[in-house]
Amino acid sequence: MSALLGVRPSAVNAQGVDPLPCPSHTPTMRVALAQINTTVGDFEGNRARIEAAYRRARSAGADLVMTPELALAGYPPRDLLERRGFAEACGSALRALAAVTTDGGGLLVGVVAPNDNKVGRPVFNSAALLADGVVTDIVHKSLLPTYDVFDEARYFEAGNAEQLRPLAFRGRSLGVTLCEDLWNDPGFWDARLYALDPARKLAEAGADVLLNLSASPFHLGKGHLRRRMLSALAKSHGLPVLQCNLVGGNDDLVFDGGSLALGSDGSLQALGTAFTEDLVLVDLDSPKPTLEIPSPPPHAEQAARAVVLGIRDYFEKCGFQRAVIGLSGGIDSAVTAALAARALGSENVTGITMPSRYSSTGSVEDSRSLASLLGIPFHVIPVGPAHDAYHSMLSHLWASADLEDTSMAGLTDQNIQARIRGNILMAWSNRTGALVLSTGNKSELAVGYCTLYGDMAGGLAAISDLPKTLVYEVARWLNQSAETIPEATLTKPPSAELAPDQLDTDSLPPYEQLDPILHGYLEEGWDAEAIIKNTGADPATVHRILHMVDRNEFKRRQAAPGLRVTSKAFGQGRRYPVAARFNS
Repeated sequence: MSALLGVRPSAVNAQGVDPLPCPSHTPTMRVALAQINTTVGDFEGNRARIEAAYRRARSAGADLVMTPELALAGYPPRDLLERRGFAEACGSALRALAAVTTDGGGLLVGVVAPNDNKVGRPVFNSAALLADGVVTDIVHKSLLPTYDVFDEARYFEAGNAEQLRPLAFRGRSLGVTLCEDLWNDPGFWDARLYALDPARKLAEAGADVLLNLSASPFHLGKGHLRRRMLSALAKSHGLPVLQCNLVGGNDDLVFDGGSLALGSDGSLQALGTAFTEDLVLVDLDSPKPTLEIPSPPPHAEQAARAVVLGIRDYFEKCGFQRAVIGLSGGIDSAVTAALAARALGSENVTGITMPSRYSSTGSVEDSRSLASLLGIPFHVIPVGPAHDAYHSMLSHLWASADLEDTSMAGLTDQNIQARIRGNILMAWSNRTGALVLSTGNKSELAVGYCTLYGDMAGGLAAISDLPKTLVYEVARWLNQSAETIPEATLTKPPSAELAPDQLDTDSLPPYEQLDPILHGYLEEGWDAEAIIKNTGADPATVHRILHMVDRNEFKRRQAAPGLRVTSKAFGQGRRYPVAARFNS
């Protein structure tokens, strides 16, 4: 480890930490929480971002600067960690980064550290303390989550419990932890996942402050939970707690920042801005007036801000500049377009409406009105000619297969229309380089009310974790300051308009009834009996909906990546088998 990371040997004991006891007098220290937005694998870019935050913090008088978890490597690196060169590149970047600390300050940065032992995973999830131009100490993450979107035990070796000793820095005794290490307080959680309690061990070993480098992904209400949990932890140990949390979008995950400082009595001393980069300065011995722990914003606002950030970073980090969206005149495509325009700029979002023989005049006009309100380029491409051509081609196919009915009625005809639209959007994408944003919501994806290679086509499923009722709430939130979503789009009954006089309620319960069932099944983990008891829903409806969710797993496996907004999203956080026979 020392050779690769450049750790100063004289500062490290056999466990890789400095066990010096906390002195009786603790000098004043100003700590900066560098809440930055990093990109996975962009070691040079991340290093430059960390350096810029460090210099800014030092100019403001900070003695120690903290970054989020794995800030130098980006989070989550996933299977890139299995590449031998990944940890080596992180080590090189770390040694270069250390040079910034020759000005007398300290930098606590999240890194991938190699495991030089013959046993265990090849790397650690670590925090490196840089000072005087070198790496002085390394602390490894002890608790590796494997639930929901996390799979850290797949890649990382857990830190040795004996290593949990405070680090001595500028006369202070720093209890350094990484994210999950603090999510195990027996005084807060009814049930704990781990026997080890790193916070308690550090407190008992003489830490005078707990520092936490975090990459805690967003879901609705997560920021408020984080603040309450860490407040209880600070009060339990009688120690200040400082957490520096990641901000930004990486693939399907959005990180909301909200870095914070809590006094030893659990009081909130400082709070970083949500959903944007921030630099939070904390004077450990001159606490600011206590802040009231804020109530979480409405779910609609949280969801909108998360999706905007997720879209913006997905495009920037993947190298896309423009988006194209199929506008149906309905609420889902309208909200997707509005959020995309906020994320990318109106000039970079194109709307295409593709009416069929079943589309109402209002749908085209509502799409046109939306485009005008958003200021986005707009095109109308009727799908009738292609639809007629499919009818002609496929009627010959049905006849040659000796099918009695050679018509295109029913589901086949509906899916053909959706796939024609998907082809048009993908053609625009190929021609212009714009990324297609699919517009399906969580309710539709859950029950399979969507068409493979049709309305599911795209490179990012922006609102795929927003239930339909939440999509309406987001639309109303967007309309608070000025009309963004046409009123007609908000008030008309939802319809795919793929058949005469079609409404969503022809196939599904009203969304006000459907979404509580889906919430109970997907997010709460309830079985049918519990859903019926807790929601009062009709038993036959509950069993039908759960069956629809289970049998449509194959569709969701082929969906574009979706931005996580709820506590249990499809994709990385919900891994159900396609071939299975188990009735919930």
